[in-house]
Amino acid sequence: MKHSKKMGINTICTHVGEIKDEQFKGAVSPIYLSSSYAFDSVDIKRYPRYFNTPNQEALCRKIAALEKTEDALIFGSGMAAVSTTLLAFLHKGDHIILQKSLYGGTYNFIMEECDKFGIEYSFTKGLDVNDFESLIQENTKVLYIETPSNPLLTITDMQAISDLARSKGLTSIIDNTFASPINQNPVDFGIDIMIHSATKYMGGHSDILAGAVAGSKQDVLRIWNIAKNLGGSLSDFTVWMLERSLKTLNLRVKEQCKNALIMAKYLEANVDIEHVYYPGLEDHSDHELAKKQMRGFGGVVSFELKDGIDAMEFQNNLELIKPSMSLAGIESTMLSPTKTSHALLSPEERENQGIKDSLIRFSVGIEEPEDLMYDIEQAIKKTVKALV
Repeated sequence: MKHSKKMGINTICTHVGEIKDEQFKGAVSPIYLSSSYAFDSVDIKRYPRYFNTPNQEALCRKIAALEKTEDALIFGSGMAAVSTTLLAFLHKGDHIILQKSLYGGTYNFIMEECDKFGIEYSFTKGLDVNDFESLIQENTKVLYIETPSNPLLTITDMQAISDLARSKGLTSIIDNTFASPINQNPVDFGIDIMIHSATKYMGGHSDILAGAVAGSKQDVLRIWNIAKNLGGSLSDFTVWMLERSLKTLNLRVKEQCKNALIMAKYLEANVDIEHVYYPGLEDHSDHELAKKQMRGFGGVVSFELKDGIDAMEFQNNLELIKPSMSLAGIESTMLSPTKTSHALLSPEERENQGIKDSLIRFSVGIEEPEDLMYDIEQAIKKTVKALV
């Protein structure tokens, strides 16, 4: 099915990119698990590593429609999407500018791999467009942002960054994982390339590992040209699972956003919580910017416990919310970024990003908020009682 601008978001999620079952007339896309296809007398020479199996192509059409772009590619993980995209646009002697608050895996890739390829890099001191502009050099090729950021949920002005990039002939790239295409479409603000850890909201059920990239046909072709050599493709069974999951993306994310705002307000009023990070709160420093460029504020809330309340002990005392890696599943989870997503950073690097041992990243699911509140309260009571 071809994408139409007149389609509603749930219709896009459900129908764009589906494969018709011509043989048995099934209601869902058939799955093609073959790793070997004919090469003679065919229009397309299909090969899984070339990202062009029937299920791969169908899923890419759905993701492109969700991000309002011409094309898309899917990968075996979010980091495969990140690394392949960066290596497609950066070569020896080139320079990239990245915002200071980034997913730990991305930061670690830059720090450990770029020097090997002769790629120069700079991290901004702040998130204002001037922080990016002041770092531009003659060999700068890419501006890289992440908004909302992981885990402090800072907001970067997408329009300002894209305007700067275009005025200097640079490529703008965004990690759009935390927002998902439901809460924002960066292409509306002029961003060139959107990257997702599809493991998160796109998958949404904590059972898929995948990545995605969306952009113009020209940019996606450039990424494909190196992707086919690096081999970060996705198995067709997982592709089929992800296409299935995307059908409920809008329904899931809207419920998670609604619950996250309720939980953020609850945590803000809790005497045992030191600070809450959520762009949907009116006192968040980036609230007005978030309102301008987002349709919803996301399903992740980060917060710091008061001094004396051990973050790991608190999480171990939870009964409903799962202390668990990753995020964005329909079940609520919590984790300590210092021990998980940002564990590869040094203590000094984490401190520079404002990530403390007391910080907890709360991925809000679709449970009733009252049940989540009860679980948090009982876990705090147990943790405090153990200290007495």
